[in-house]
Amino acid sequence: MQHRQIVILTVTMTVFTWSGVMVAAGQTAAATALAPALAVTVQQIVHTARTHGAPPAPAPAQAGGKEDGAP
Repeated sequence: MQHRQIVILTVTMTVFTWSGVMVAAGQTAAATALAPALAVTVQQIVHTARTHGAPPAPAPAQAGGKEDGAP
């Protein structure tokens, strides 16, 4: 596993653990208020993890300098 993945996983697990502690301590209102932010954070982490390792898309091929099929 790469260093960056370990850091992302550690931060994500810390946030979710803290949310669990808040719920266990009776702070459900605070945890409920943070739920949308947690969901967006997870979505961004997943999106970054998937697109970061993907190879770049190939550039479209040039048609020898001709435009729109002109002779």
